[in-house]
Amino acid sequence: MATVTGGCLCGAVRYSAEADPTGVTVCHCLDCQKFTGSAFAALVPVQKDALTIKGTLKTFSSPGGSGNPLLRHFCPECGSSIAEETARRPGMMVLNVGTFDDPQIAKPGREIFRDRAWPWLHLEADIPRFAKAPS
Repeated sequence: MATVTGGCLCGAVRYSAEADPTGVTVCHCLDCQKFTGSAFAALVPVQKDALTIKGTLKTFSSPGGSGNPLLRHFCPECGSSIAEETARRPGMMVLNVGTFDDPQIAKPGREIFRDRAWPWLHLEADIPRFAKAPS
């Protein structure tokens, strides 16, 4: 485990957490593409009790791939996508690597929703890949 720190573009939201940045999930689902405004989301799970957030987050709820509500947290000032959480994993938050102060510490551990990946995008990592979400 390592201490990761990060925050939003404008600095109104800051966080620190104990996390394993070497097991990043790269998600290509359409919701993650829209939430991040990018080709994919790079996500690191953390225990909520190991996460400290300073500042106010706004939350948007929508059905996730499982059909259960997925809460997406973002900065209400600049719109930076900070984290997600689902009822399927109570006590957990998922941080967006793009908001890390040092995103280069993160290493991909798996790819999910690979069937939604942009055709020109290929990660060089030797990691498990799933067409959808693993069961």
